[in-house]
Amino acid sequence: MQFIDLAAQQQRIRTKIEANIKAVLDHGQYVMGPEIKELEDRLSAYTGVKHAIACSSGTDALLMALMAYDVGPGDAVFTTPFTFIATAEVISLLGATPVFWDIDPKTFNLETGNWKLETGNAELTPKGIIGVDLFGLPADYNSINTIAQKHGLFVIEDAAQSFGAEYHGRKACSLADVACTSFFPAKPLGCYGDGGAVFTDNDELAEKMISIRIHGQSSHKYDNARIGINGRIDAIQAAILLAKLDIFPEETELRQQVAQRYTDGIRSYFPADDQGQALLIPPSLPDGMKSVWAQYSILAQDEQHRAAIQAKLGAAEIPTAIYYPRPLHLQPAFEYLGYKQGDFPISEDFSRRIFSLPMHPYLTREEQERIVEILAAGVKEPNYREIG
Repeated sequence: MQFIDLAAQQQRIRTKIEANIKAVLDHGQYVMGPEIKELEDRLSAYTGVKHAIACSSGTDALLMALMAYDVGPGDAVFTTPFTFIATAEVISLLGATPVFWDIDPKTFNLETGNWKLETGNAELTPKGIIGVDLFGLPADYNSINTIAQKHGLFVIEDAAQSFGAEYHGRKACSLADVACTSFFPAKPLGCYGDGGAVFTDNDELAEKMISIRIHGQSSHKYDNARIGINGRIDAIQAAILLAKLDIFPEETELRQQVAQRYTDGIRSYFPADDQGQALLIPPSLPDGMKSVWAQYSILAQDEQHRAAIQAKLGAAEIPTAIYYPRPLHLQPAFEYLGYKQGDFPISEDFSRRIFSLPMHPYLTREEQERIVEILAAGVKEPNYREIG
């Protein structure tokens, strides 16, 4: 069984992919060819955002956005420690300082109820917030944007995992001043290499990011208005994404069905007790939200329990993954920030309990029933009752 079955998807659209790649080979415009503009137009139309700027990766999308806001030394940017390193890495790359907040225990996204804009360092100036749409579920941008507006901060939506999701009737990538997504192959919409995009309705920011994408280019190739990066996406990757966009709405709906089957099956075997606790906890979907289910992640009781479950599934050749085994504030790369164990207890607790099941549009009902039945067949460990 595949954790993410790209082969099944490719089989559906192989002819279209090959035709699109052949068109690139025929016209020979491998860098910034016509496919880039077509892709950007379709991304813009899909999200309802005025400007979509295709680029080389989700990481470079975040970097371009921060550079457009002139983020640098002395600036503090608030974000979550429970995410892939790229979210905070780009802040540090520019000499600014990531400042972490803990997560909501139901959504895994930034907790928005008790925020304090404290940097812990009088020399740092709060500059912005990066919200992360973890596992395909948008963060609470009504709350995030309200806090940001109150304090004069920008907001970047890290939608690397959420392209195709919805938040109260609005598409992911349209929920903040700037949004960034990734087209890494494992994403809900992925190419066959690296790729990404930046979204904004702000004309001035869009102009700056278009410039930053190609070495700060201005009116012509050798006129450089600012420091930039080599952030272009290849025409062949854009051609692949165009083929995948044709079936993306259908795949998004199939992901809803797959996720619902998982949730129904897990809750039937592991119902909550009177205190609302269950031996295995499926993901929560708040009202008004639609996840694109980049991952289907559940919580075990603790690290030992998780290991036993993963071993049981592994013996049946069912792959699992852990996103993320160590929060960012405890990563060696961020040791210089001075955080310690216990600073973000929810993120730390979940990193010991969370694991993800196979998730893609082509999982069959029979495959999912087998996965859930193996979960329920019994994982016996010291101090645990039998599951099921």
